[in-house]
Amino acid sequence: MGRITLVIGATGLVGGQVTEELLKRPEMNEVRVLVRRPPDATHPSLRSIPVNWDELERFEEAFAGVHSVYCCLGTTIKKAGSREQFRKVDVEYVLKSATLARRHGVRQFLAVSSMGASPDVRNFYLRTKGEMEEGLTEMGFHGLHLFRPSLLLGKRPDSRFGEQAAAALMTSLDVLFRRPKLAPYRAVPSLKVARAMVRIGLTDMKGHHIYPNEVIHVLGDTAE
Repeated sequence: MGRITLVIGATGLVGGQVTEELLKRPEMNEVRVLVRRPPDATHPSLRSIPVNWDELERFEEAFAGVHSVYCCLGTTIKKAGSREQFRKVDVEYVLKSATLARRHGVRQFLAVSSMGASPDVRNFYLRTKGEMEEGLTEMGFHGLHLFRPSLLLGKRPDSRFGEQAAAALMTSLDVLFRRPKLAPYRAVPSLKVARAMVRIGLTDMKGHHIYPNEVIHVLGDTAE
């Protein structure tokens, strides 16, 4: 019997590629996506579910029968408009989704976090990601998988000049960043993150696992 998976944040950089990778897998019976707006992709196994994130409980049936949730939600303070709104997207929406997933017996929860994430650091972005991780850890999933990439490379739906400039610099220095001491900071293509997530999600591995940037590079390279 095929699996049902759910992608959250499917119109974003990583989420869109996770969706595409899942749709390629013969194991997938249905790939659901919770989105504000319908994705461009079309596929017989793709089920798009429009959602109001502030009323997520109204859409909890989307989690029924789901084996794995791939959470790729994320924004920027500039796009969100304030730190409060940023935290709402990156922490509150994620944890609400995880609560509904847990309620419906979802076995695997996979989420994109960030290198350096910790609830105890001063940096607001990394502290927020750390709070998200901490909340997910308390949920008690059969399998929890947290991916901590460095700078993501790829074409975003929204243009971010600063990230584009940083990505160009990191790409030009990629050979240097392959050295062991710099590998944790090496920029990573979003497709590698997506492939790593899908590969792990298909294993049904038990326990709480964190995948640092250098491990994501390996998993993304060797994924079939």
